[in-house]
Order: sequence, then structure tokens, then C-alpha cells
Amino acid sequence: MNKRANFPLNHSKTDELVFLPLGGSGEIGMNLNLYGFGPAKSRQWLMVDLGVTFGHDATPGIDLIMPDTDYIEDHIDNLVGLVLTHAHEDHIGAVAHLWPRLRCPVYATPFTATLVRAKLIDKGIENDVPLHVVGLGARFTLGPFDIEFVTLTHSIPEPNALAIRTSLGTIMHTGDWKIDPEPLVGAKMNVERLIEIGDEGVRAIICDSTNVFSAGTAGSESEVAASLIEVIRPCKGRVAVTTFASNVARVESIAKAAQACDRHVVLVGRSMFRLVSAAREAGYLADLPPFLSEDEIGYIPNDKVLMICTGSQGEPRAALARIVDDSHRNITLSEGDTVIFSSRIIPGNEQTIFELQNQLSERGIHVITERDHFVHVSGHPCRDDLISMYQWIRPELAIPVHGEARHLAEHTALALKLQVPHAITTRNGLMTRIAPGPAEVIAEVTHGRIYLDGEVLTNADDGAVQERRKLAFAGAVFVSLVLDDKGEVRGDPQVVLHGLPAEDSFGESFEDLALDAVDSALDKMPAKKRKDDADVAEAVRRSVRGSIRREWGKKAQVSVVVTRI
Repeated sequence: MNKRANFPLNHSKTDELVFLPLGGSGEIGMNLNLYGFGPAKSRQWLMVDLGVTFGHDATPGIDLIMPDTDYIEDHIDNLVGLVLTHAHEDHIGAVAHLWPRLRCPVYATPFTATLVRAKLIDKGIENDVPLHVVGLGARFTLGPFDIEFVTLTHSIPEPNALAIRTSLGTIMHTGDWKIDPEPLVGAKMNVERLIEIGDEGVRAIICDSTNVFSAGTAGSESEVAASLIEVIRPCKGRVAVTTFASNVARVESIAKAAQACDRHVVLVGRSMFRLVSAAREAGYLADLPPFLSEDEIGYIPNDKVLMICTGSQGEPRAALARIVDDSHRNITLSEGDTVIFSSRIIPGNEQTIFELQNQLSERGIHVITERDHFVHVSGHPCRDDLISMYQWIRPELAIPVHGEARHLAEHTALALKLQVPHAITTRNGLMTRIAPGPAEVIAEVTHGRIYLDGEVLTNADDGAVQERRKLAFAGAVFVSLVLDDKGEVRGDPQVVLHGLPAEDSFGESFEDLALDAVDSALDKMPAKKRKDDADVAEAVRRSVRGSIRREWGKKAQVSVVVTRI
């Protein structure tokens, strides 16, 4: 075993070093990782990243989804801090929403801190949060954790691995990364430092698994920049390139391609402006001319325009979707224009993206994707990149994260194939003891999801989303009854249907069907039971729901309101 150095050596016999993911293990996105040190009953905790994932068809009405922090809230007095590896939403997007529950200091490098601060301002808590800006390569101590930032490369400025040193060993937490020998934005990967840390001895590596099934290397952003020039040059009319707003390196690639093709760059989408502004504030994109706003596009000839748009995943409120459905106030696309999707399809978004691309094609707009030309490289490590990282770090233990179950299992198999002595496939909620002794899962803790429902944070199991899914599938029926104090009906019952067919297969209206079910339920009820509002409502609800189910085959949601006069 390699010699360890540069961290404290004192610890008690009851101390343990543990790893606990609450988000990002068994899924891609929504990262929240905890490291604990000390005796089981009094561990001190370090949080690494606090991100989001986005709502989808199975979560109607939900914009953001965040990891459940109940477990660490129960140990809040022992939370020494939150350290952020980089500025992607799946690593920082929940900070402003959940910090009031955590109330701990936050540490980030300048670019990441700029974006986090903007989110805190939006929530009105910027003066409450102790946000510490640390330099690239910084090293500092939080409780029993000696933390060093190590510069990597990714698709956003200032991605960092964390070397987390304790008296029971060093952990290398990679965050998101790839090997890019010629990054367009930011510093090169500090391979020398990674090797030095490997020489010190690393107990465990906690490593990105996103592209473990992809052979070779992820590729360099500089290669994309060159390819985009060749793709854009022959285009006629307006050109729109859509990508992730957070991919600052790609924004620079697109902008340089536009310059080479004698086109002016117009930014479209609020998040695009926000990211570019943060990048310039942190000293990036400095060699590019000012970008134009969408208000200025009407003054530029079509063949001199290149727009960089949000909406590469088909998001309905993003710029590209609004352009396609003609609801954007400034931007239009016409026959002969070109849209380039400079991004990959995130699993689950296929249908939305393909529908958007089909709408463009139907209007005579040329669509170019990564399947047609070389217009995208991933920001995550492929297999050869992973092999290099393991050769540099030489850990005793591998714990893959940032991947679905199949990614984690494949990454575990790869680590063992690379002669890592031990590897563990984990998932959210499983606590792994890293040291002392053999690594093993020792507990499962409370974990789950928190939904941002409009401006309200709700637990995923509170039932609201489940009810919305049912309404989307089978509609709703609302029944209003007026009874006197003896239970006799006063006036005609009222029925309102939402989301049901107008008629059944025999031509009878579902409204009449529901009214007949109301009458049937009341006729069957003894007079004594009619005096109880709850009994009446339940009997009517069951009758209406059963009648509709027999004719339609679906269980509509039925609500009954009983009023007494």
C-alpha cells in the first residue's frame, strides 16, 4: 500500500469513515453526497453537492425534483458544511431551496459561487447564507475533513474533484469530469496533482459513471469548434444552435464558429444570458465580442445571424419551443433556416425532442443533430478516460456514483477488472463504511424526493402528484347535492365532468349516466343514513364511479359535495 501523508493521524477506536448518497446514485442527476466521520452516535458530516433533476410526464405540475434531506436534518448540528464541485444544476440547483433547512456554510470556486449567489438573490436569502468563495486548487479544513480542490475538465468552467483527507484515509470524489486535453474554457486538468494524491494513497474513489458503456474517450471541445465551422458555413438563412445553457465551453465553440462564418451571435433565452453573464464576471469568454440581444435580431440580415438558444431537450417553456410554436415575441424561423441540436438526448426526453424536430422539418427548416454531424462531445468520462483516472489514483476501493443501476454495476465490474482490490455498487440511502476494516454497507437510511410544486416544497409521497396522474388518465367528476335536514333532495343534483368522453359506446351521455347513478344511490339509502353527510357523499361517490367504470373501463376521480338547507 502506498504511503499516506499530509492529513491528521489521530483517531479513536470507535471512529468510522462512511459514505452516504442521498441523490445521484441509481440515477443521473439530483446529486447529494454525504461523508461522515466519527463514532456512529456523534458523526460529523460533510455534504458534497446539492442538485436537482427536472419534472417529467410522470410528475405533472412539478418543475424541480430534489433529494430528501430529512436524514441530515436530524443530524444538523453535526453538518460542518456544503462543498460544491461545479455549477451544473444537478449539483447546485437545490441549494437556494433547501439551505433554509440546513443552515450550514457553503464553499465554491468563483464561477460556481457567482451562479449560486444569483439563485440566493432570487430567493431573497443572499445575506443569510455564508457563501465562501475559494480559489482553484484551494485546501481547507472543515471539522475532521481536510479538503483539497483539484482542477478537472468538464463542459462548464471550474469543475473540481475533491481530495477529502481524514485520519482514516483519503477519499477522491471526482464530481463530473472528462479528459479534455484542449479545453476551450478554463484551465487544463491537473493530472500531475491527481498522480501525487494517488502516490499519497487513496482509500476510496467516488467516481462519475455516466459514460461507462461508451468506448474510447469523450473527446475535446476544440474538435467540436472546428466541426461546427464546417457545418455552419454552407447554411443559408438564419441558423439557430441549441445547447445546454450551462455548457459554457460549447457556447464559446459556437461563438467562434459564428465568427469564422461571418455571423453575429444572438443569445436567446434567460438562462443563456444568465450563464454567459456569470462566465464573463468570472473572467471567461473574455476574447469574444459582445453578444447581441434578441431585440436586435431584426436589424441583421438573415444570413448573418446565428442564434444560441435554450431548449435542446424540448422543454416547452424554453426559447426554441416558443420559437417553433410562434409564441416568441422577437424570434421567428422560416423555410430554409437551420437548427442545430448541439447536445445529446437525455434519456426520457426522446419523444419531446423528436416532436420538436418534426415540427421544424414540417416547416421546411433543416434539422442537424449529433447523429448527422460531429456537433457534440460529452462532458463525462468514457471507458478509456475512466481507465486513466484509475491508473492515476490507484484506489483501494471504488464506489461508482452518478449513474443508473446498470451504469453503477458496469462501473463496478470495470474497476475490479482494473485490479482495484474492492468495489461496491451502492444506491441512494445506503451507508457504506469505508474505514476502518473491510468496506461494507452498514445501514439504509431515510431517503426520497422533494418536489417544487410552483413555489411550494412538498414531499413526493404527499399524494398530490399521484392524484394529478389519475386525473390525467381518467378525468374527474364533481357532484353537488342539496339536501334538507331529513335527507330529502332539494333541487336537481349538479354534475360536472372533466376529461371524460361525451358519450358511451351506445350514445348515452356520461353526464346522464352520472345523474342516474346519483339517483340510484340515494334511492337505496335508508332515511336515517341520509342524515349523515359523509355517508351520503360516500354512497354517491361509489355509485357514480362504479357506473362510469362499467361503461368506460376507467376509474374516474369522483368528488361529492353535500349542502344542507
